Amino acid sequence: MPMTDNKKETGINGVINVYKEQDFTSHDVVAKMRGILKIKKIGHTGTLDPKAEGVLPICIGNATRICDILTDRSKEYLAVMKLGIRTDTLDVFGQITAMADADKVLSQSEELIRETVKGFQGKIVQIPPMYSAIKVGGKKLYELAREGKEIERKGREVFIDSIEIKRIDLPYVEIYVKCSKGTYIRTLCDDIGERLGVFAAMSSLIRTRVGNFCADDARRIDEIEKLRDEGRLNEIIVPADRIFKEYKSIVRDSVMKGHEEIYEKLLYNGNPISLSLFREEEITSERFRMYDLSGNFKGIYSLDQKKERLTPYKMFL
Repeated sequence: MPMTDNKKETGINGVINVYKEQDFTSHDVVAKMRGILKIKKIGHTGTLDPKAEGVLPICIGNATRICDILTDRSKEYLAVMKLGIRTDTLDVFGQITAMADADKVLSQSEELIRETVKGFQGKIVQIPPMYSAIKVGGKKLYELAREGKEIERKGREVFIDSIEIKRIDLPYVEIYVKCSKGTYIRTLCDDIGERLGVFAAMSSLIRTRVGNFCADDARRIDEIEKLRDEGRLNEIIVPADRIFKEYKSIVRDSVMKGHEEIYEKLLYNGNPISLSLFREEEITSERFRMYDLSGNFKGIYSLDQKKERLTPYKMFL
């Protein structure tokens, strides 16, 4: 009897750290990965602009359930901004809407630039750019922008963990940013230019890290195709449980003797599990990686101290 598509798709579950190249959209990468892996159940973990490049973890099979978790993780970027211009897209690829005097730009002191850039570290409020994928009234902002419309956007609070100047070669300034999810680097460049009084537009962007996934370990699409042809895809597929390696693991030996059967039954049904089933010394965390009696990863549970139980957060049954 021939295998169904669903059965074929159970073969690959995990995350591949893809290096998105310029002029690909994040959706392009997902489409290409579907073609390479012959799997429909694939999702990405945070949009990158077409002109940007860098880390774009791709979730496959049951690991698509952690797309939202990876999207929430902190990110790191290497960006170059060009002082002296402002554009409608907030990068150098848009239409110029304002320019500063070239002499004023070139007269900016390194000390002033460094002090200004450093001032953006910590909690800041950003107004999302019109050219973004945020939806308003069922329509993406960039769709409205292409129609020549501009609407009022609410400011959003983000956090810049650190921002460091790597190089100054006026009118270009290269910065390295560690930030929370939802941070727009284009907006950050524009805001820095505004504060300097000379405008600024982002000229290049590389996402170097998403959570534990870094650019040095990322693979380009052609590399992934080659590994597939060589039968070596397993070398780059990160199992879902390794994404949560900071969480304590609950395994067979964590369960009190005599309670193994009820533990596994509750786990397989995705039910809350009483703390009374575990050895007391095992419950030393807020989140747990849960494994069945055979050592297979089944999900993430959270500690509910009030009700003295572990409750399901993400299941991978």
